Amino acid sequence: MDTVMIIEYGMGIDLHGQDVTRAAVRAVKNAIHHNSLPGLRKLVPDQDVNNMKVNVRLAVPADKDKLDLEQVRAVFPYGQITFDISDGGMLASSGIILEDKGDKNDLAYVVVASIEVGF
Repeated sequence: MDTVMIIEYGMGIDLHGQDVTRAAVRAVKNAIHHNSLPGLRKLVPDQDVNNMKVNVRLAVPADKDKLDLEQVRAVFPYGQITFDISDGGMLASSGIILEDKGDKNDLAYVVVASIEVGF
């Protein structure tokens, strides 16, 4: 990405089920769902939002091999999406195990996202 225009940050938590993808999707939604970028269309090549580049950085606490990036990619309405995955985030006790929610233990998965938007 040659020009970064916006960087947004978000956090997502899966309290039950230890699903790193669910936490990552929530982190990305937290970062982008409070924004409107109407002027960006005029800046991207050919004024086509599909030419916008979006780099998604995810700090993931565990189960990186179970992270479904296609589900995370589906959160974005347009743009060319790339990912950087790193160790980070947090594993913390939810204080309870709910087997009917799929819990294997009492861990809540916290994923942190940084979304870079540009062209």
